[in-house]
Order: sequence, then structure tokens, then C-alpha cells
Amino acid sequence: MSEENIVKEAISDMGKAFEEFKSTNDKRLAEIEEKGSADPITEEKLSKIEADLDKLEDVNQALTKQAQAQDQVKDQVDRIETMLKRPELGLTTQSIDEKAQIFEKYLRKGKESLDELELKALTVSNDTTGGYLAPPEYVQEMLKTVTEMSPIRSIARIRSTGQRSVQMPKRTGQFSAQWVAESGTRSETTGYTVGMEEIPTHEMYALVDISEQDLEDTVFDLEAEMSGEFAEQFAKAEGTAFVSGSSVGRPEGLLTNGSVGETVSGHASTILADGLISLVHAVKSDYAKNGTFVFNRTSLAAIRKLKDTAGQYVFQAGMSLIGGAPSTILGFPYVEATDMPSEGSNTYPVLFGDFSRGYMIVDIVQLAVLRDPFTQATSGNVRYVARRRVGGQVIQAEAIRKLKCST
Repeated sequence: MSEENIVKEAISDMGKAFEEFKSTNDKRLAEIEEKGSADPITEEKLSKIEADLDKLEDVNQALTKQAQAQDQVKDQVDRIETMLKRPELGLTTQSIDEKAQIFEKYLRKGKESLDELELKALTVSNDTTGGYLAPPEYVQEMLKTVTEMSPIRSIARIRSTGQRSVQMPKRTGQFSAQWVAESGTRSETTGYTVGMEEIPTHEMYALVDISEQDLEDTVFDLEAEMSGEFAEQFAKAEGTAFVSGSSVGRPEGLLTNGSVGETVSGHASTILADGLISLVHAVKSDYAKNGTFVFNRTSLAAIRKLKDTAGQYVFQAGMSLIGGAPSTILGFPYVEATDMPSEGSNTYPVLFGDFSRGYMIVDIVQLAVLRDPFTQATSGNVRYVARRRVGGQVIQAEAIRKLKCST
């Protein structure tokens, strides 16, 4: 099945699942209104549907961020390398050679061809009596937990520089046009002012010591593994800073900028549909037409259940591949940012706005890894020091707005 058909089928499944979700949730709400609580069977069914929607959400996020598919050729090469690279046993003693002949006989003619002594000699519970000849399979793949990273880079404005900071002129005040009679006196219209927005770059690092013997003996390419790990952890750290960074020695976060306006949700601790609608309309139209919602997966689960005053769900599942149409909230796309807080008293679980005009990321050093075989030589280690320089800052606060759980 082609990639396009897979995506198309996933979107179709999401549409069907969400229609079932709406009918089940409507039933749940009706039961609460009638009996004061929902039937456990209805709750269980709703939870299962939500789980299905969560599984399909990855496809929707890929469409929203226009992410490219993973390189299948690389995966195939990795699998081939896994099959070809097996640990060498290095067994050359005479006793092992004799048992190897027995093992070969077993492979050629089966267990029935062996006498009692030969069969006993091939017990694998003891390495010296045949266990070496039946080694476990070594899978040259490291098991890793999933590292969740922020998608802010996919929606913000990005600029590269060779300097320690970037400065941008900014209009800070405007004059107003005045009406005048045909022969009236015209005076200067004052109020136009400009300022300078400076975005400094900040440095982050990681330091890892690996023993020389480990580098020599391991079947893994540890240097390549560390490079990948450095890139992954740096991306995670910068994603957190883009959302909640203090701007002191690190980028400024979207939630920590004091000039970004806020809209209350209408409830002390949860997100309401009316709050989301108010949030959208509080952003100027020119920004809103390119607006994107940002929240975490927990908030998405809550938003899926919300209805507007007309009884329509604010969440709409993407139904076609025309233009790569993703699922939307109130007609606007959204991205999941794991660093965003969940709904709760006085938290800011949702951001909305034109992030390409409101937030800028500045890169100066993408990733530099220094291999230092000298500093730790007396300890038998090789030191790897990785560093990255990046800046981030709100440059147009009125283009972004945050939702606060409050009345």
C-alpha cells in the first residue's frame, strides 16, 4: 500500500472514529443530565474510542507539520547490517572442535542421529558442554524510551546567523491620520516611533566520558550513537525553553513573556469552548488567519469533548487529502507540544496565534561535538563535549495569545 493510501485510510478512520466519539459522548452527556451520572459501559466505550483517536493523532500531526516520511532505505540497510554483524565467538580449542562436529551432525541429520553421549555433550545449559555452540542472538539495536520534543520549530520563524545576536528594528508607535478642511492648517502628526529588538543566542552543552576499551570492543558505533543522542537531547531542551524559558542564559518562553496577552477560559480549572472562541477572536484578524493552536495531548483529550453554544463540537476530524487537510479546532490547525502545561487552576494550557510572526528562533551553532582523547587519558576515557548555540524570543507579542484557566 502506498504512503498516500495509508494516510488516506488513516484520515478516513479518524473521521469515522470521531463520528462515533461524538454520538457516544452525546449519549454520555444525556445520561448525566437524566440520571446524574453516565453509564459505566458508555464511559468505557468512550475511553476506547479516545484511545483509537490518540493512535491516529500521529498521522494528523504529520500532516499539520508537513513532516517528511522516514527514510525506508536507511532502515533496510540497518536491518542488513544487523544480520551481517554478529559477535565472533573466537573458539579454537580441540574440545570445542569436537563438539562442533557433533553439532554439525545434529544439524545435518537431526537429533535421532546422535548417540547418548553425543546428545549429552550438546547440553546448552553449560557453556563448556555445548553452550558456546548455541549462543543467544545478539540484536544490534538499542532499546530506547520515546523522547518527546516540542514542535515549536515547525511553526515559528527561524533565522541563522554568524553573530552572537540578531537585532531587528521594530515599530513601537504610530501616528494617526487627521481630517482637515480644504484650506485648513496642517500640523505634524506625531507618534511614530521605532525601537530595536535584540535576540541573543545562548549555549547549551552535554559532556560524556566513554572508556577507550568500550569504544574498541563494543559492536555498536558508540560515537555515532552519542551524536544522535546529543541531537535528540538538545532538541528536547530547546523545546522546553521555547515554551517556558526564563530568557536568562536560555531562550525566552512563549508563556513567560509578559507582553503576550491572555484570555480566561471561563472556568477555574478547565478549558471551555467559549474560552477557546474568545481566545481566537481576541487575536487580530491578520494574525488569526494564519493562527495555530498549541497544547499538549492531555488538553487535546479535553478539547475533543467540547461543544459550542450551537451544540457543534469544536474539534473537527480531517476528512480528505485535498491540500493535506488535517484535523482542526474551530477551523484552525493545531500542534501538540509536550512542554505545555495541562489544564488546572491558573495554568496556561493553550496558545493561539501566528507564531511565524510572533516568535523567532535564531541558530548560530547547530551541533558541534568535540572528541577529546587527552584530558581523561590517564583514566582510560575519551571525553565527548557537545555544544549548541540557539536563541528564541517573542518578537511580536500581539500575534500570540494564551488561554488561562480562570473565571
